[in-house]
Amino acid sequence: MNGYWDGPKPEPQIRVIEEMREVLADPGCTSDQPLYFMYRDLARSESDREWLRQQHVRYDITVIPSRTLCGEYVKTKGHYHTANPAGMLYPEIYEVLSGTGHYLLQTEDAGDVVMVEGSAGDKILIPPGYGHVTINPAGSDLVMANLVSTEFSSNYGPYIDQQGAAYYEMEGGALVKNPHYPDAPPVRYCDPVEVPELRIEKGVGLYDLIGHPRSVAFLNHPEQFMEIFAGVTGGCLLVR
Repeated sequence: MNGYWDGPKPEPQIRVIEEMREVLADPGCTSDQPLYFMYRDLARSESDREWLRQQHVRYDITVIPSRTLCGEYVKTKGHYHTANPAGMLYPEIYEVLSGTGHYLLQTEDAGDVVMVEGSAGDKILIPPGYGHVTINPAGSDLVMANLVSTEFSSNYGPYIDQQGAAYYEMEGGALVKNPHYPDAPPVRYCDPVEVPELRIEKGVGLYDLIGHPRSVAFLNHPEQFMEIFAGVTGGCLLVR
């Protein structure tokens, strides 16, 4: 993540093939290379860290190198979020710092499957109730930041049980339906969404939201911001 982070850099958590077999199109695939790197709970200063802590929010950076695994583009493992005290699943927001990311979102029953493509500066909002996988479909590394509540935990179980998401993205961009989801609908394609009233815009980095409590309050209290999620998966194209 050189060039995208000028603060203290902890050792990354590294995802390797043995941790990913359960969600791959080809579980027998082998690789001796790290699949992606996760730098958790970053802050440029102690005052920034304290502000994030007070807001119960965490800033992370993930680096996904460009490669394929037996014909499938490298991706994150995929997870759903747990519920907040109001019973709403925690949301999340990503920012593409470099490269191109395909964000494959789905409800737990895969009744709705949405793909959002993001390039540098784009923000991808993960609404409550949607799990998500991030795919690197390009010929360069994908570097992305995210903000998420520190109160949530990741639920990988549904993705493991179903051997990944409803679709696999293969080399060349083909989406192949996962046979464990025979009733999954076609993928809808959505654009990244901006929410100017919360400073969620292409020209504003996620880290720049530090110092603006209202801009991050939706991460812990999505039930108070349902209007901002309406445009995330609504009005998308069925086919592209």
